Amino acid sequence: MHQAEFVRFRSRFADSRGAFVGVFGLINVLGRHGMLTPEEDRFRRESNAWYDSAYPDPYAANSSLSDRPLAASWFRVSAIPLLDRVPDYLAILDAHSIAWERVETDEPGEVLYEDEHQVVADPAARA
Repeated sequence: MHQAEFVRFRSRFADSRGAFVGVFGLINVLGRHGMLTPEEDRFRRESNAWYDSAYPDPYAANSSLSDRPLAASWFRVSAIPLLDRVPDYLAILDAHSIAWERVETDEPGEVLYEDEHQVVADPAARA
């Protein structure tokens, strides 16, 4: 059985621009709007800080990514330490009845940023 190279955890439904918000974006929206419990918000802040210190921020490395509103971040399935914390984010989404889905692909679209752990790709340019 083939395992796809990339995985993304995202909203099940597109937003008004047609973008599917990723798991971190979904959690951060809940946090910014004061909708998380104190424990969930502590987890969000501490885990986000861990990710920020452990992995490159594609948007800091390439500011033009912000000009691509449909650009989406994908984890490499080989990035196990990066993926290990995702289930706790997903549990928070479940607790707040936020619909999410796991999507896998080998072709995320036009790759705009790439490192050993992740890619940011524009799905509109998918081959």
